[in-house]
Amino acid sequence: MSFVLVDKVDRIAWLTLNRPEKLNALNNEVLKELEQVFADLEHDAEVGVVVLTGAGEKAFVAGADIAELKSLDTAAARVQALRGQAVFQRIEALPKPVIAAVNGFALGGGCELALACHIRIASENACFGLPEVSLGVIPGYGGTQRLPRLVGKGVALDLILSGDMASAPDALRMGLVSRVVPQAELRATAEKLARTILSRGPLALRSALAAVHDGLEMAQDKGLEYEASLFGLLATTQDMQEGMGAFLEKRQAVFKGL
Repeated sequence: MSFVLVDKVDRIAWLTLNRPEKLNALNNEVLKELEQVFADLEHDAEVGVVVLTGAGEKAFVAGADIAELKSLDTAAARVQALRGQAVFQRIEALPKPVIAAVNGFALGGGCELALACHIRIASENACFGLPEVSLGVIPGYGGTQRLPRLVGKGVALDLILSGDMASAPDALRMGLVSRVVPQAELRATAEKLARTILSRGPLALRSALAAVHDGLEMAQDKGLEYEASLFGLLATTQDMQEGMGAFLEKRQAVFKGL
């Protein structure tokens, strides 16, 4: 049985976490499959955008597999955290946009997985949380690092220290997600966004992801210098000539990634 279903349609890779009987909880097999899938997608020329969601209507990912984690000692727990972090780092570093279509509970490792995606859209019944402190631990797959960078230190500490869940409207207000839609419209909304992204210059998309992802780890002056360097490199591309030419000629650009 595959725990990560992959369906490629018109340059969109639809990934579905497939453990509905466990609310799509992350265990080591799921992490292993996720890592391999994203390694393959990085070099798949037929895929330009990835959409990640969960099977069923109750959960995106309800968390890590607690039964699997309960027996870990100090050394094994550290290794487990580093492994999960590495998988999510691969997702975040993918040079193609990754959209999380959050269709229910996104708790613990599930919330951390959504945070590793580039864009998060949620159904109205979605809820987010990092409840690890209620289990006597802390988020271990990047939640203490990505959430403050996304919503600010104060809001992040509120969620992390309380372990409380945030509804989809609350997640939208705090900037954790960018859109909230009825559950019946989630896939269509994700597809519309993916198609909009696919209509843009692929080299520009890759550079934009790099500028934001890498630039946030730099001092602002270094980040600005990095942005300018990427802008300069894009100015020599055929895509830039096509994009600007299409704008001036009032037509749709046809980008080739050159």
